[in-house]
Amino acid sequence: MGAGKTTGKTGKRRAVPWLVLALWVGVLAVVSPFAAKLADVQHDRITDYLPASADSTQVAKIQEQLPGGETTELVLVYHRDGGLTAADRDTAREQVTRVAGEHALAAPPQGIPSEDGTTLMYPVATNEPGTDEDKRDAFVDAVREVAHSAGGLTVEVGGTGAFATDASKVYNGLGGPLLYTTVGVVALLLILIYRSPVLWLVPLVVAGIADYLSMGVAYGLNQAFGTTVSGQSSGIMTILVFGAGTDYALLLVSRYREELRRIERPYDAMVAALRGCGPAVLASSGTVAAGLLCLLAADLNSNRGMGPLGTVGVLCALVAMLTLLPALLVLLGRRVFWPLVPAYGSTPKARRSLFAAMGTSAGRRPKTVLAAGAVLLGALALGALNLPGTVKQQDSFVDRPESVAALETLAEAYPKGSAQPIDVLTPAGRADATLAAIRDTDGVADARKGRTGEGWTEISVTASAPPQSAAETATIERLRDSLDGSYVGGASAQQIDLKDTNARDRMIVVPLVLASVLLILIALLRSLVAPLLLVAAVVAVWGASLGIGGLVFGPLFGFEGTDPGLGLLSFVFLVALGVDYGIFLMHRMREESMRGVDPVTAALTALRTTGGVIASAGLVLAATFAVLTNMGLVQLVELGFVIAVGVLLDTFLVRTYLVTSASVALGRKVWWPGPLSRAPEPERTREREPVVG
Repeated sequence: MGAGKTTGKTGKRRAVPWLVLALWVGVLAVVSPFAAKLADVQHDRITDYLPASADSTQVAKIQEQLPGGETTELVLVYHRDGGLTAADRDTAREQVTRVAGEHALAAPPQGIPSEDGTTLMYPVATNEPGTDEDKRDAFVDAVREVAHSAGGLTVEVGGTGAFATDASKVYNGLGGPLLYTTVGVVALLLILIYRSPVLWLVPLVVAGIADYLSMGVAYGLNQAFGTTVSGQSSGIMTILVFGAGTDYALLLVSRYREELRRIERPYDAMVAALRGCGPAVLASSGTVAAGLLCLLAADLNSNRGMGPLGTVGVLCALVAMLTLLPALLVLLGRRVFWPLVPAYGSTPKARRSLFAAMGTSAGRRPKTVLAAGAVLLGALALGALNLPGTVKQQDSFVDRPESVAALETLAEAYPKGSAQPIDVLTPAGRADATLAAIRDTDGVADARKGRTGEGWTEISVTASAPPQSAAETATIERLRDSLDGSYVGGASAQQIDLKDTNARDRMIVVPLVLASVLLILIALLRSLVAPLLLVAAVVAVWGASLGIGGLVFGPLFGFEGTDPGLGLLSFVFLVALGVDYGIFLMHRMREESMRGVDPVTAALTALRTTGGVIASAGLVLAATFAVLTNMGLVQLVELGFVIAVGVLLDTFLVRTYLVTSASVALGRKVWWPGPLSRAPEPERTREREPVVG
């Protein structure tokens, strides 16, 4: 019977990994048709980013229902520094006539010359593309092709339609470059970390499979629940899959390597590794998912859509790293670690651990280290006072596109008026009264009625102040205050609503994130003090990271403003992801404490055994988010920079020094009010090699 049991166990060891592989092949076969369709449901219309309940969103939605559907508005800008010639004006008329002949325009274009004679603008509007982004982009490109054939005359195509096309091209270009750059960065770091020609490839392939799975699940969410899929949210989902997934792989592989020295069979060693680090990985992914799902309470469409997609990315990475990765590692056996193969019964090569040295320095004077670190983080956080104001629409590109150049030319040539209309939607029966009220409003230069349909009339308003200036903002606010039952929208109004709604979302989402993360930590660590310590640490990191951003965004990067969503999104990601490393450290510290080890030794042993993994994971996660700094939009560059800096601060300062020193200073009180806090204080023991129970 003994032989039969042994044979049965051996058969199980061989069968389980192959069964897992077969299940994954089946899952990918089912998901594959849907993953390929995710790009088809990705949209970057303004309504995909605007606040759900704002005036500007209602305007955009109603305009889609008016005769002809959504309007694409362009401005053809003709400019010559020394003044336009008669031939220039003839060229402009010929081009505009050609555009009108090739496309169904809403009205015949009328040229508006500047007072100084250097510029002539032709506003052009069409309902031809409707809400189809591809048709809109094709229309803009066709107009630009005509306009750019003007010889030495400077011709720029701007307006809200051109701006949307330029932004869409940046978002559509994220997919390939973002994925390739992320894969390249992660591959390089894994090669340096593992120093193996084979091992680095296994977690990278698994992360790629997890990313493909997440694309299929994200498409399913869109079809079932109408979840918004934008270029920003799908890009962040990819980064989370590779960043968080690689973190989980690093922790698992590190623990697996330990177990292979204690346990002869790879299958049994993997089971022990999963038992040892599985709870920490599950709790880690749980905090990230819980934090991201709090974004569902946001009113901003882009934030609310990012929550489910980010959660899908993290959970797909979790499932892949806890099932597919172990199966592949077991099947490949010890040789996957070549040339540094962990032989059974061997001990790792003794060498001075950097993290042991860092922990020892934190353990000698924990209160001094803690106070110095707190002062440093507080000083860095003061830099947030230097953050530039809200970024204007024309300043949101890293490299200035044509639509922004056109807007700048118009602002200089027409200083007394705005070339960017304010859109007002009013009940059709009150259109005349509303028009009269608009014309009587301070700051309004002109107002004209447009389309009527579905019980609404469109009124185009020209402000006397430049777009997105303080004076134009005041004009929009006066219109909203005085026009009961009407909606005020347009590009400038959209920026106002984005800023106001982000402020409102912060007030709601931030407490939800803190509460959800805290509850998960309390359940995992069976303590109240340790979770509060970890949450306070990541909040301090967030403040310091924003402060560093304030010191470099304007002076170093030359950014003219800060994206209004930076504070909220960076908070959600840094708190949720930063707590990951605290979980890895504290979970190991709790294991040591449960074995009766004294608090100081438990803290230092936990840092020594997890420090290398946390450092590697932090570098990978920071590098994946740093990929965003190479993208073409200021909001992505700022978000990627703040999160990357925050992760590095969290990894090498907060986790290593501050959390460790605080744990040493508190002793067993760090586990209050759990049973570990009431255990008798043992004598100080030497740090020992970890033993997995």
